[in-house]
Amino acid sequence: MNQEKSTIVLFSGELDKAIAAFIIANGAAAYDHEVTIFFTFWGLNALRKDESVFVKKGWLERMFAKMMPRGADKLGLSRMNFGGFGPKMIKHVLKKHNALTLPQLIELAQEQRVKLVACTMTMDLLGLQKEELLDGIEYAGVAAYLGDAADAKVNLFI
Repeated sequence: MNQEKSTIVLFSGELDKAIAAFIIANGAAAYDHEVTIFFTFWGLNALRKDESVFVKKGWLERMFAKMMPRGADKLGLSRMNFGGFGPKMIKHVLKKHNALTLPQLIELAQEQRVKLVACTMTMDLLGLQKEELLDGIEYAGVAAYLGDAADAKVNLFI
């Protein structure tokens, strides 16, 4: 019997959408699906390390790095962000209900061997380098994602 496959493109860099993507990915992995999340454009911010990493960059790449949130814990909400107060409310509600935070969901996904793939073309465009992203992730272009998606029964774009 072939293992079921699911793929997710995480294009959004918003906390609520990233949480949803990881809840779905972890749920599919728990049902023994082979899961790939392909991070592109703003979705790559969920994979950024929390701490600043010194890498040589040009002026434009440094500006992108300063304007984008650094890591899963710094993402804003898609609605009701309220200058950063909205994410604090969501994190409070998650804690109150003993739900996993986004960093915990990412860790769980890695433990369940969910394939986390950073889009190399977008990394080049935004000036992100491997040293700035979490350990244990993969790097590939859209062709690799399409190869995974072609065999998957579930393909989501978030």
